[in-house]
Amino acid sequence: MAGPASDYHRGEMDIAEQQSTFQLMMFMTKWGSLYTAALVLLLTMWFCTSAGFLGGAFAAIAMVVIGTLVLREKKTAAAH
Repeated sequence: MAGPASDYHRGEMDIAEQQSTFQLMMFMTKWGSLYTAALVLLLTMWFCTSAGFLGGAFAAIAMVVIGTLVLREKKTAAAH
């Protein structure tokens, strides 16, 4: 018995929208996670330690700067 007929042919679909959605989601996840972690660090240092607001702000800013350097897009060598 034959299976149902289908118009789907593997590899022929335009996936540009799926790719752009995936890239946007990865961008938002990456940077959102960094800034959420920095906010948690700031609030933890501010309210749960003797470092206070300035200590927490310094630590959060340092985290954002280092995280930005680590997470930024790397330039790739152009293909010849």
